[in-house]
Amino acid sequence: MKIAILDDYQNATSSLACFNLLRDHEVKVFNNSSRGLGQLALRLAPYDALVLIRERTALTRPLLAKLPNLKVISQTGKLAGHVDVAAATELGIAIAEGVGSPTAPAELTWALIMAASRKIVPYASNLKDGLWQTASINPLLNGLGVVLKGRTLGIWGYGKIGQLVAGYGRAFGMQVLIWGSDASRARAVADGYLAAPSRAALFEQADVLSLHLRLHPDTRGCVTADDLARMQPDALFVNTSRAELVQPDALEQALTRGRPGYAALDVFTAEPLGADSPLLRIPTVLATPHLGYVERDSYELYFRHAFQNIVDFAAGRCQTIHNPAYLERARPLTV
Repeated sequence: MKIAILDDYQNATSSLACFNLLRDHEVKVFNNSSRGLGQLALRLAPYDALVLIRERTALTRPLLAKLPNLKVISQTGKLAGHVDVAAATELGIAIAEGVGSPTAPAELTWALIMAASRKIVPYASNLKDGLWQTASINPLLNGLGVVLKGRTLGIWGYGKIGQLVAGYGRAFGMQVLIWGSDASRARAVADGYLAAPSRAALFEQADVLSLHLRLHPDTRGCVTADDLARMQPDALFVNTSRAELVQPDALEQALTRGRPGYAALDVFTAEPLGADSPLLRIPTVLATPHLGYVERDSYELYFRHAFQNIVDFAAGRCQTIHNPAYLERARPLTV
């Protein structure tokens, strides 16, 4: 099969041990993104299989309709709305879903919380310029960092990642406050945490508030300007899940008004994020380039399953097809 691996910004996939799974196939790794429909269609038209790195490229109906050779899409991790499943099914294209792990995104979340709380990045950057114990040359921003012990960690979403982050908060001596579905809050209480009495209370009481929700129609834009305005001037808002969980422009405006005072972000509505993004101009924002799953152990896990799904599909035995109805119009496979 002719296989394309998309959006491998760091050219990392060919160095993975699991890359050997594709040794019997013709593989092209693309290191740069292409966004225009026409350009993407020209790039991808020759390929039988596409390997997607999370949601870096969206496969829409108009694009899929222009890929006559495409037989299978192999997703690293879980699908999250970036593939038009109905269109793929109608066009006879299989979608093989992968696996995920909460470990790396949970650890990155905690790294961001610690770095932002202690102002590690500005301190380290200024030290290289000869400035000792200086968080900022702006006197208004040159305040002290804070420890986490004794403070309140608010978590919206008590799934696998949220549970790990809650455990880190407990280990650091924080009071952990959970908001989410009734079932999530009940599970959190059973695990020894506090359930927020209301959504408003979560935003009002949290010194650090971290989102851990999946993006779907019910959660898109669920964090509003009113929610953010309830946060304290010294509070930290953390988002390593999906930027679209927050209403458009609400966070930028809230930070400008000083509630919350700080943000630590790993996800953005447009990725890769442009250097001219307003968020990058706000000095109280710590931003990382969507590193939640970008580390070697996660890559080996994600890509091993994605590559094995293609091998199994070529052999006619893939068991992880997300849209089995594609078989009604399946395109013939030539290996």
